[in-house]
Amino acid sequence: MGDVLAGNHAVWEFDSDSVLIRFERGMSALRMPRLWHALGQRRIPHEALSEVSVTVTAGKRDTVVLRAVPRPGADPLMDAAAGQLKDLCDPYRLVLPADRAPLATALADGLRARLGPDPAEPAPRFLVEAPKPPLHLKAYDARATLDESGVGLRWSRTGASSTKWKSGDRHYPLAALTGVEWRTPENPGGYLRLRSREDDAEERAPEHDPATVLFSLGYGAVHESLPFAAAVLAAVRSRTPVAAGPLSAPSPPEPDRMRHLGELHGAGLLTDAEYAALRDRYAAEA
Repeated sequence: MGDVLAGNHAVWEFDSDSVLIRFERGMSALRMPRLWHALGQRRIPHEALSEVSVTVTAGKRDTVVLRAVPRPGADPLMDAAAGQLKDLCDPYRLVLPADRAPLATALADGLRARLGPDPAEPAPRFLVEAPKPPLHLKAYDARATLDESGVGLRWSRTGASSTKWKSGDRHYPLAALTGVEWRTPENPGGYLRLRSREDDAEERAPEHDPATVLFSLGYGAVHESLPFAAAVLAAVRSRTPVAAGPLSAPSPPEPDRMRHLGELHGAGLLTDAEYAALRDRYAAEA
């Protein structure tokens, strides 16, 4: 174990090739996001990060915020979240007392120097582990189960729409899925949609889509549904990898590079803006 930086709700241990983030359960545990309780701890390889920053916030109690940003495609949890997590729930954000600013800055500088050669590029595979199946999720209109074969949806008699109930319970093999779409239950209309190669050209409303489960008050909370979505996404990618080979492998030829980019976008691992920017950049380099 290398240097250790203890924050208000988490401890970061800086090793030679990774950072171990442990979410503590001490006196401040009641104020800790439930998502962090569910995660417990996470090991983040240096090559999974794109940037590291340190900022000082002014207020009643000055604090320092150490923040890391994962590369697109490196962490299934953050890819599934798609920017919907609030700052207070961001597992890559460490809040510290102001007097630890010099140490935080020094450790951030050291970590920044160890990032991969192309930290802004999408990762070719997931580098941070997701929860392992079997996993279960109780949504408003169904119970979802992830195992090694796929995702099963068992409809609720009281919550499911007549369309879903008449369609019968569903099972989606991992090989048939391309990704997931998670909408936080903290906003109205939260849901988890399974993406497949057979998606209709015109999407159904979530309440009538047999590949979608709905969230509601008390159903599909962030600390339950987001790790489940991340696990599905990781399982899908492990069955149908977008790219193979180590991070140090040379860049593929231009047609393969563009196809790889399109696959990342199609799997929901790049936003429309990120996809357009990288596509234009690759085209300019051709």
